[in-house]
This record gives sequence, C-alpha cells and structure tokens, in this order.
Amino acid sequence: MDIAGVSMSLAQADLTSKVGTAVLSKTMDTNEALGAGMVRMIDAAAMEVSVNPAVGSNFDVRV
Repeated sequence: MDIAGVSMSLAQADLTSKVGTAVLSKTMDTNEALGAGMVRMIDAAAMEVSVNPAVGSNFDVRV
C-alpha cells in the first residue's frame, strides 16, 4: 500500500473517532438533562405528598 493510501485511511479513522466522540458527548448531555428533569419531577411529587398527604394514598375499586 502506498503512503498516500495509508495517510487517507488514518485520516478517515481519526475523523470517525472524533465524530463518534462528539455524538457520545451529545448523548451524555441529553441524558444528563433528562435525569435532571426526572429529579425535578420526583421532588415535585414529594412536595405534593407532603402538602396533601391523603391525596393518592387510597382508591376505591368496584368489580
């Protein structure tokens, strides 16, 4: 294989690696934001239970 071919292959591998790293970083940022949103929802639900402790603790079922 000639030097130009090897150089092109290495450049392509480097680019592929950089793109993969960028996509992974974006995915991690998205998951972090989703996790923070879930924590806020759980905290809001806990606040609702502390304000109205009887709400949602009992339910009637008829068959």
